[in-house]
Amino acid sequence: MSDRKTLLITGASSGIGAATARAAVSAGWNVTLFARSAGKLDALQAELGDAALAVVGDATHLLAQEDVVARTVEQFGRLDAVFANAGVGLDVPGTEAGDPDEWRAMIDLNIMALLYTARAALPELRKTKGHLLLTGSMAGKVHLPGSIYGASKWFVHGYAGNMAQEMREWGGRCTLIAPGMVDTPFFEEPKPDKLKPEDIAEAVMFALTQPERASVLEIAVMPRD
Repeated sequence: MSDRKTLLITGASSGIGAATARAAVSAGWNVTLFARSAGKLDALQAELGDAALAVVGDATHLLAQEDVVARTVEQFGRLDAVFANAGVGLDVPGTEAGDPDEWRAMIDLNIMALLYTARAALPELRKTKGHLLLTGSMAGKVHLPGSIYGASKWFVHGYAGNMAQEMREWGGRCTLIAPGMVDTPFFEEPKPDKLKPEDIAEAVMFALTQPERASVLEIAVMPRD
């Protein structure tokens, strides 16, 4: 097993995922980049070099997630951390005017895909007493009028706490990353006065680099304005 640690990131092709990949490689980690956008993944892998493995796949498919974990271990020899970062919002946020098909697609990615990531990765994380990180949201900490997206993130927040309790039993750690508004492709319009993806990547790396005696359960990051 190599001494160089390995981080698997879902939703890695842009935004927070891509920024975290850059930060991790800069800190001496290997990274596996997992997303559906082949062109963006290839470009990011070319930028990061031999420390990066790009795997194109759909996070809402359990078999695809099991495959990316297996390929990560085959390539790098170990899996030390997983960042379940893939997620999506809604075009119409409320219930009465909302699109049930859009709700289903969001739940499949924000909830089911996150569960698939954990299920696929946990056997390998047990071997390294590894770290599971989940992208929540400040929308999962406050009540927003009729927000179905926010409700999906309340699930993530509750699950993160439950996994932290489970993983501590075998020496692992789980951290919830809860950003406020971040200037990423998640939003149709740019948000130049809000957080940058690099701000959230720094929070991820802070959690990952704490000593073994410390477990960071949650990091909430808000824009100042």
